[in-house]
Amino acid sequence: MEREKLKQLVIDALEDIKGADIRALDVEGKSSVTDIMIIASGNTARQVKALADNVIEKAKEAGVRPLGVEGAEHGEWILVDLGDIVVHIMQPAVRDFYNLEKLWGEESPAAREV
Repeated sequence: MEREKLKQLVIDALEDIKGADIRALDVEGKSSVTDIMIIASGNTARQVKALADNVIEKAKEAGVRPLGVEGAEHGEWILVDLGDIVVHIMQPAVRDFYNLEKLWGEESPAAREV
C-alpha cells in the first residue's frame, strides 16, 4: 500500500475511536526504523488498546499486516509497527514523560511534521 494512503488510513482509524492530539512526523532518512511516526493519545488503558486494535484491524483489511505490536498488555503505550509507519499510542502522562514530539518533532533537526 502506498505510504500516504497508509498514513491516512492510520489517522482515520485513530480518529474513529476518538484518538487525541494525533501527529504525524516525517523521519525518513533520519531513522533506520521507519519513515513516518504517528503519535496519538488515549485517555485510558482501555481506549489506548481500542485505538491500537482499530489501527491493526483497518491495516489488515487494507492488506497490511503489522510487523509487530508492543505494549498491548499494559495499555499505557502501544507501538504498532507497520513498516514504513510506526504508530505510538499513549496515555497523556506517558506521552508527556517521553515527549517523542520534541525528540523527533519540529524542535529537533531529526524530523519534520507531515
